[in-house]
Amino acid sequence: MSDIREIRRHMESVRDTEKVTSAMHMIAATKMRRAKAELDATRPYFDAVKSEIKRAFRVDTKIESKYLYPAGVHDLPGAYAYIVITADKGLAGTYNQMIIKEIERLYKEHESRFFVVGEYGRRYFTAHDIPYESDFLFSAQNPTLQRARVISAKLFDLFNEGKVSKIFVIYTDLVSGMSQKAHVARILPFHRGDFVIEEKEKTVKKPFIFYPSIDQILNYIVESYMTGYIYSALVDSFCSEQSARMNAMDEANSNAEELLSELKRTYNHARQSKITKEITEISSGAKALARKKERRERSARDNER
Repeated sequence: MSDIREIRRHMESVRDTEKVTSAMHMIAATKMRRAKAELDATRPYFDAVKSEIKRAFRVDTKIESKYLYPAGVHDLPGAYAYIVITADKGLAGTYNQMIIKEIERLYKEHESRFFVVGEYGRRYFTAHDIPYESDFLFSAQNPTLQRARVISAKLFDLFNEGKVSKIFVIYTDLVSGMSQKAHVARILPFHRGDFVIEEKEKTVKKPFIFYPSIDQILNYIVESYMTGYIYSALVDSFCSEQSARMNAMDEANSNAEELLSELKRTYNHARQSKITKEITEISSGAKALARKKERRERSARDNER
């Protein structure tokens, strides 16, 4: 009896866990749809910013700017800044581990300054004694354009002051609904090739006039471009996290169903064994009573004789 009760309690516990994982799956799906909708609403503006940079290059192919790589130079002196985007918590499959692997790969390659978004990443840096910017405390939940502007402004100032020579963002790109990929992208400085003019784009027939100057205009819109890139990375990472969590919860639900099926078989087997035992005991008792009755009747007949 105690075994059956234990199995029943185990089954109830698995069903309760399955309710939690199903709820987490639904919440993750809702968050992902909302984040994608917000990104789609702001994307036209940042596409226009990128188009303006392309337009500047089409008008003047010899633009010189501190936001461009110097001709023939790739390795720049000074520290590199990495914006590392992780989740605030686990339960998302390998989502966080993909970012951690990139950090381990880049950590010893060059002098680095890490700016971590997400509590999971900060815990990793602390546990492994890797220095990071302790005043850079941003949550990975609910990415907003305002948060991207704050992050962009801080890194942009460091770049302008010469405290960092390159700015990268390490984030997770949602390849498909079932897979994600860690991505390391350089934001600043950029090559002219980052804004290659596509063949389908219209050729400039009449020159544009940039006021006060094309260099000043370019310097002004670069920060907006950087904000858009960071915002896109924040949203992509957030969507990837939710997708990874949905996949993890699906896997957990599948495992729960398999475990429930196994427990049901064990429960039915134990219950059937109990019933069989009870029937056997009843049958044995009935036979014993019949034999006892038969002995009494035989004894009574012998006494009559």
